[in-house]
Amino acid sequence: MTPAGSLLVAHDLHKTYGPTPALDGASFSIHPGEVVAVMGPSGSGKSTLLHCLAGIVRPDSGAIAYRDRSLTDMTDTERSTLRRTEFGFVFQFGQLVPELTCVENVALPLRLTGTRRRDAERTALEWMERLEVADLGSKRPGEVSGGQGQRVAVARSLVTSPRVIFADEPTGALDSLNGERVMELLTDAARSANTAVVLVTHEARVAAYSDREVVVRDGKSRDPEYAL
Repeated sequence: MTPAGSLLVAHDLHKTYGPTPALDGASFSIHPGEVVAVMGPSGSGKSTLLHCLAGIVRPDSGAIAYRDRSLTDMTDTERSTLRRTEFGFVFQFGQLVPELTCVENVALPLRLTGTRRRDAERTALEWMERLEVADLGSKRPGEVSGGQGQRVAVARSLVTSPRVIFADEPTGALDSLNGERVMELLTDAARSANTAVVLVTHEARVAAYSDREVVVRDGKSRDPEYAL
């Protein structure tokens, strides 16, 4: 039975790369404003699950629904639009554009949707202020520390006011102090905006910032909210 009120839900996902099954019957659900940690050892399938949930990868079988719409039945164009407008992303190494300043990086998702530069950068600076990096606006990614760069990446993920943020090992390249500060800022900002966060991690200290955990092992998941 699908959990009532789910924003994003997946059922019985299978995905194989060559002879190797990455997902073997994984299910998942998340509610608006909820932070769910997807945990498991390396190679367990947790990143593949995130990529399927975000519409980056199509599962071989199974169903994914976002706001009661079938994500698996959407066209590539529809899923691409969804990723630009309603989904936000934070990756392990930030993946900021080195040629752009930090404020231009944060404003980029808005610019891609047609927002005027002045308006996009004003909104970007508001998010950078919340993430404590507003003073870095004119600097380029190569001129800031890893922790600062990851906060810029978090601001970029939130700038379009997405409904879901997908964070794949967001503190994996940071020391423990910077990692904890990034997690505090990410989860506080997301919860205040009622944005759901799918957090992939193998670290218990990072998962501690979530509301609950979903464990993935050998491509299968155990989601306590999902009664199969």
